[in-house]
Amino acid sequence: MTTGTAATAATATDAPGRSFRPLAGVLTAMAVSVTGTRVSAIALPWFVLATTGSATMTGLVAFAEMAPYVAVKALTGPLVDRLGPRVVSWTTDAVSAVAAGLVPLLHAQGLLPFWVLLVMVAVIGAMRGPGDLAKSVMVPEAADHARVPMERATGLSGVTERLASTIGPAVGGGLVALMGPLAGLAINAVTFALGSLIIAVALPRGMGRPAVPATAVDPSADPAVDASGEEQPAGYWRMFREGFTFLRSEPLLLTVIVMIGITNLIDAGFITVLVPVWARESGNGPAAIGLLAASMGATAVVGSLIAAAVASRLPRRTVFFTGFLLCGAPRFMVLALGAPMWLVITVFAIGGFGSGFLNPILGAVLFERVPRHLLGRVHALGDSLAWAGIPLGGLVAGAAVATVGLIPSLIAAGALYFATTTLAGLRPEWREMDRLRGRSGQADSVADAAVEPEPARSA
Repeated sequence: MTTGTAATAATATDAPGRSFRPLAGVLTAMAVSVTGTRVSAIALPWFVLATTGSATMTGLVAFAEMAPYVAVKALTGPLVDRLGPRVVSWTTDAVSAVAAGLVPLLHAQGLLPFWVLLVMVAVIGAMRGPGDLAKSVMVPEAADHARVPMERATGLSGVTERLASTIGPAVGGGLVALMGPLAGLAINAVTFALGSLIIAVALPRGMGRPAVPATAVDPSADPAVDASGEEQPAGYWRMFREGFTFLRSEPLLLTVIVMIGITNLIDAGFITVLVPVWARESGNGPAAIGLLAASMGATAVVGSLIAAAVASRLPRRTVFFTGFLLCGAPRFMVLALGAPMWLVITVFAIGGFGSGFLNPILGAVLFERVPRHLLGRVHALGDSLAWAGIPLGGLVAGAAVATVGLIPSLIAAGALYFATTTLAGLRPEWREMDRLRGRSGQADSVADAAVEPEPARSA
């Protein structure tokens, strides 16, 4: 089976005109959602540190949000394909808005014990997972409507994310410094509500529709048929298994997932625990957290813009690992060495520029290699596996700081980051990054199915 996304995309591509409205709508919703999340990423850890004084409890809150995020996202790929990404996106954002809004409201009434905070944060995480997935799944369809290359669409998506990641921390740091962390949490609730409204109302009718049977695209597919001979949609577990089987057959995607999974674990501990503890111990305060994130985000926007413009003509493997070299270990080491603030900002800014090239490349590789009708399932599984370590990142970092202190924790994390992003590049699978360049999953699942079966992908 395939999604209505593929069918709609094919129709849009054949249509006489082009429309940027779908792409603008999806990117706007992503920008609003990421901005609120980045504000919360500063406000929530600072709120826990201010009220408990415990790095370990700060890590526990991060775990409470990210564990449901990863678990629910892994399981909702078939639902996104079945219900349609549009419905999943606006409904999950609406629930997140309610949960996020309850946190400052309950605290103001003195009704927010720590366990209730954990429950609210877990609900937000559980809803964010499928919501983020659904927005991402709509990017290829929006690119088809706009008739832009996939790398440019993913590059614009990266620019949007990076720009929001610049504005969000700057707003979050300022709000926390001036008005306290609860103001940042309230902003997060507002952005969830606005993102839900954009997806539900602003996107053109027919975009993000649910799946249709696989035989509509691939006549060789094995349909599910009921007693009357009517073809029925595949069951949930069959859809889940199809996504898992495809992902298992893609060595490049599996290699990417393992590497990104390790770096995500380290980054999660860095962002949620190590940087806030550094800001407190150095006396720089929450404004410094926002300043560092904003400086990194601003240059990441520049990197993403360049990637959107020229990445289709650059060697992906070289650019990818150079970006990781710039954005990885140097951030950890500059904090561990107690460098002056101007040097810390410079290192974070250089790292941001390198990181701006990463997501456009990864997104293009994913959309090229995964047939459109499997995109929700494969994307969900891949993201969840790559994010599997994030819930543990805060816990590990909090335990490390409590055991050996901040400086040894920063040095160890930076060394592991460097080893992971350097040694991974030696594996042969990375040569596959440019093999299907310029093609998309929609082309694989629609055009190729109409002509002849695609040869089996080699290892």
